[in-house]
Amino acid sequence: MKEEITKSLRVLLQRKIILYPTDTVWGLGCDATSDEAVRKIYQLKHREESKSLVILVSSLEMLHQYIPEVPNGALRILKEINKPTTIIYSNPKGLAQNTVASDDTVAIRIPNHQFCLELIRALGKPIVSTSANISGNPTPESFSKIDQAILDGVDYVVNLERDRIAEKSSTILKLNGDEVQVIRA
Repeated sequence: MKEEITKSLRVLLQRKIILYPTDTVWGLGCDATSDEAVRKIYQLKHREESKSLVILVSSLEMLHQYIPEVPNGALRILKEINKPTTIIYSNPKGLAQNTVASDDTVAIRIPNHQFCLELIRALGKPIVSTSANISGNPTPESFSKIDQAILDGVDYVVNLERDRIAEKSSTILKLNGDEVQVIRA
């Protein structure tokens, strides 16, 4: 795994795209603080920049660096969850502008996945994690189902977990005060 982190880090530092396993489905990733790198993901997915992307951070401390005011409800959820859960936060700071939705929100998850956590820590910044598919096509549940255009369009494919089948994408929640809205179950 150490070699894969080194290779992936080299690509991310050049503002390029990796294809990598996560705690959910295979993801397209880049430095989430680089507008240039994020733009490449939108182009590869044929996705409008108005649709936001999921961001991965390695810890609550890193979350606080980019979301200065994490709601108490979100902290409660993060301590209690036992499945991959992405939370939509308001007023992010320091992320690439094209990761932020028009309503000034961003979706962030702390993955429970050793490779992702070690890669984020090595980079020292959040990474994008969007499903490895062309926009509008089904999310591939395994590496073997990833479209050839995606495989050809990335700068590096991580050589780990290629036989794993993903059960599903993460749950996405949005907090409105004390009310929790389920965006994707």
